[in-house]
Amino acid sequence: MHITITGNLGSGKSTVCKLLSEKYNYEIYSTGKVQRELASQMSMTTLELNQFMRSDKKYDTMIDDATTRISKENKDKDIIFDSRLAWHFVDYSFKVFVAVNLSVAAERVMNDQRGEVENYSSLEEAKKLLSERALTECLRYKDIYDISYMDFSNYNLVIDSTYCTPDKIAEIIVKEAKAFYALGDASKTTKMLVSPRRLVEKSAITEEDMDRLKSLIEEYKNIEYVIDRVLKVKKAGEDYEVVEGIDQAKAAFLADVPYAAIEEVE
Repeated sequence: MHITITGNLGSGKSTVCKLLSEKYNYEIYSTGKVQRELASQMSMTTLELNQFMRSDKKYDTMIDDATTRISKENKDKDIIFDSRLAWHFVDYSFKVFVAVNLSVAAERVMNDQRGEVENYSSLEEAKKLLSERALTECLRYKDIYDISYMDFSNYNLVIDSTYCTPDKIAEIIVKEAKAFYALGDASKTTKMLVSPRRLVEKSAITEEDMDRLKSLIEEYKNIEYVIDRVLKVKKAGEDYEVVEGIDQAKAAFLADVPYAAIEEVE
């Protein structure tokens, strides 16, 4: 199986990729490390390098060609591609996007030791620079390839890492990828999984809710990782507001289910 993994900055996708390599014996190919090393060699921040690469495409071409070549030459191997755009260049893969709340992403990168080129003085600065870097990358990929890596319809699985451990995420990715390959499913379907904690605030759950939803909560306690109903939601700041399925969202929250499947609506 070939699994291509991208995600928000600070989502922990590289940690998930490392776990997939260590626990499930996948080979791993990472382009993020190549970019960071290149930025350091050129005495640039990763944001500055991304801006520079918009006017000089040779670095993108070098990375893209290597990704395509590795996927074609190793069709009989289990490989994880830890790369922003591998989903676009690998011939056939299970495509994963690891998402995260921006505030949590900022906290993570502030605590992550990535050298002097990625130091942040405050949480707000980290959020600002992460947003700027993501925008720069989006613009660059649009200019060069006319694609958007932030368009979730490009992926088979969008999985939120805000409240879930990397080990659990890696486990889920493997299970979903095996199901994908077993079916030989090349259709453009996207499953979006987010923690109920991004859908419901604890303060919004009343004693009446807990009594009324008692049987559903007990049912959900036996669920491995995702409830069976797709909840309709809309964006609300950095998180989501449930439009349909609020009882299921609350029950999943109270039962400590890792994920609920969602569909974004206007």
